[in-house]
Amino acid sequence: MSADKQSRDDSTPGEVAWGRVAEDGTVYVRTADGERSVGSYEAGTPAEALEFFTKRFDELEGKVRLLEQRVASGRLAPEEAASAAKALREQVVDAHAVGDLVSLAARLDALAPLIAAQRSARKEERAQRSAESKAAKEKLVAEAERLAEGTDWRNGANRLRELLATWKELPRLDRATDDALWRRFSTARTTYTRHRKAHFAEEHERRDAARVVKERLVKEAEALSTSTEWGPTAGRYRDLMREWKAAGPAPRDVDDRLWQRFRSAQDTFFGARDAANAALDQEFAANAEVKEAILVEAEALVPSLQSGSGDLEATKKAFRDLADRWDAAGKVPRERMKELEGRMRKVEQAIRAVEDEQWSRSDPEKSARADDMISKLEAGIAETQARLDKATAAGDERKVKDLESELANKQAFLDMARRAAADFG
Repeated sequence: MSADKQSRDDSTPGEVAWGRVAEDGTVYVRTADGERSVGSYEAGTPAEALEFFTKRFDELEGKVRLLEQRVASGRLAPEEAASAAKALREQVVDAHAVGDLVSLAARLDALAPLIAAQRSARKEERAQRSAESKAAKEKLVAEAERLAEGTDWRNGANRLRELLATWKELPRLDRATDDALWRRFSTARTTYTRHRKAHFAEEHERRDAARVVKERLVKEAEALSTSTEWGPTAGRYRDLMREWKAAGPAPRDVDDRLWQRFRSAQDTFFGARDAANAALDQEFAANAEVKEAILVEAEALVPSLQSGSGDLEATKKAFRDLADRWDAAGKVPRERMKELEGRMRKVEQAIRAVEDEQWSRSDPEKSARADDMISKLEAGIAETQARLDKATAAGDERKVKDLESELANKQAFLDMARRAAADFG
């Protein structure tokens, strides 16, 4: 049971702790400033009159209690709570009700510090959110500006769309700051979009120019596909391929179709050339057998010549005859050419090596140089021997030792020179 209810029960029928009913039916409420008329109730008894006006008080007390709960829970914004408390206090002060209006007003006044604290906390929270939002937006702007300076045309547009979506989710800042950051962000997006469009426009022009070049190359390749001038045409196809690569890509669907035509023309020509070469190889197979027989004879010339028992001139004449027969035998299949030519060249090199060695042995100039070297060494030895004899007679052991070493070295060189001269002889 509330204090008001208890006060009503303990009073006379026309009076309660916080009010009374006068004989003329006027109802008064007691406040700190004295009694105040709140209305009249002539239709019923004084008890019914007090019951009516105390119910009004109970309704006000219910509103105050509900406001206290909403403020305490933080469900109301501080500004809204302060406005509600002010409006409700005005109702309480001038209420046409009977009850402890002073206490009720005091309860509303007691909400002010809590609302002030909540206002301060909300302000700090807003400041924190604003700082975080500003940092996040500055980060978005910096990334957008980096993208605007770059050339990532494939991923940049998607990333800028993601940045814009993130921007929209962030809280707004103060107008000046938010507008300044938005202008930078928007400018970066515009710059990137302009550069991207310019890039793709240039690329479209390049691809279109490549299409024109490749169409020309395809026409020439198709015109050459039936040529039987195997060597020159194969060379021209290599040139066309270099031009194709240098032209760069055409639009993808066009490029693929042109390449199929170009490759088909190539395949047609080289297929015909390979078939013709295969026919020639079959025709030249008999020539290869003839050359293999010639090689057997040619390779038989080498061992005796290398051992020194063969006659060089006779061998050279025999090889010339074999070479004439070799040329007369004609072409061989391409896959045999390198092998057979290599073996024949090896025989020729072996004969030339023996010839060069014999010439080296009989070279007059080298023989003369060897004789001159011998003469100089002999004179040098005689001079050193004379110096050695003189040092020996003088008893100069150190000089004797040096001259004996010098004499031994010169004698060794003389022996080598005589052996070389004997080779030339």
